[in-house]
Amino acid sequence: MKNLFTCGILAVGIGVCTPRFGQAQGTTTYLTSIGPSVTTQAVGSDSWVAAAFRTGNNPGGYDLNSIQLEMAAATGQPSGFTVQLYGPASAEVPNPGSSLATLSGSTDPATAGVYTFTASDVPLTPDAQYFIVLTSATQTASGLYAWGLENPSSNISSGNDWTEGAVTFQSSDGSSWSGTYSNDPQFALTATAVPEPDTIVLMGLPALLHFAWRRWRANAQPHSAG
Repeated sequence: MKNLFTCGILAVGIGVCTPRFGQAQGTTTYLTSIGPSVTTQAVGSDSWVAAAFRTGNNPGGYDLNSIQLEMAAATGQPSGFTVQLYGPASAEVPNPGSSLATLSGSTDPATAGVYTFTASDVPLTPDAQYFIVLTSATQTASGLYAWGLENPSSNISSGNDWTEGAVTFQSSDGSSWSGTYSNDPQFALTATAVPEPDTIVLMGLPALLHFAWRRWRANAQPHSAG
């Protein structure tokens, strides 16, 4: 019985100490504004662009899976296209502050289309504002990428209280930012909701207790004399 009690306590400890161990839901598209473009925004090393979004209200937060971007045809010979996640914002830093992660993409977005950039182990706090930040390795005079823009709030679909920010930020160097309210960049976000620690305990405890009970029964069986 002592072994059973010990294993039960161990099961609870494992659940509490691993709050991001399991997944409550699969990958979900929580926010998208992808649709017909009405104009474009130049992206280059001297033309950084940031679009804000706010996460939903899942208590355990989220894991970012991917960001999709609607891109128009590039001009010239741009290179080094980069997608980063900045944030979360605060009252002291309401604009893009510092980079949290650089996302991976397999194709250079020089031609028009929707491109997917993936994230790895990027946690998102619930009800917090983050920024999708685009830049490249070339100045716009030599070549620029073109992020598709739409009319404000004309094609936004969201779930679980995720929202797109009302302001698009621009910067010439990625450090000093200004806001504009013209048109909204087109993007989509997929993420996975993370269960709360107590949910994970409840999910894993029955199986671990069953294992402990079988161990106790095996140890309680009388041993035959050798």
